[in-house]
Amino acid sequence: MSKINCGVENCSHNDKHACFANIINVGGKNAKKDSDTCCASFLDSIVYSSLTSIVHSNSNGCDVISCNVGTCLYNSNELCSAKSIEVNGENVNLYSETDCLTFKTK
Repeated sequence: MSKINCGVENCSHNDKHACFANIINVGGKNAKKDSDTCCASFLDSIVYSSLTSIVHSNSNGCDVISCNVGTCLYNSNELCSAKSIEVNGENVNLYSETDCLTFKTK
């Protein structure tokens, strides 16, 4: 199973709900709820096409999650310590329209 389950259908890094970015960055420094967070690594597939074929053959998906959400329980020295995360967003045009649904307040 991928470390990042991605429900953002139009992200260039998404292949069958698995994220294949080299690293993702979760943003939302002072978040109080999951909708205050975002996947800052989102790239719209309309603009960038699919970026999964380059890493797909040698990988099970992205496993490095950088996190600047200082209020999240899983933030450990700006890396996510959760075993896996859920990223979501419908009709996304900008990274700020995505959410990290795994966010949990400290």
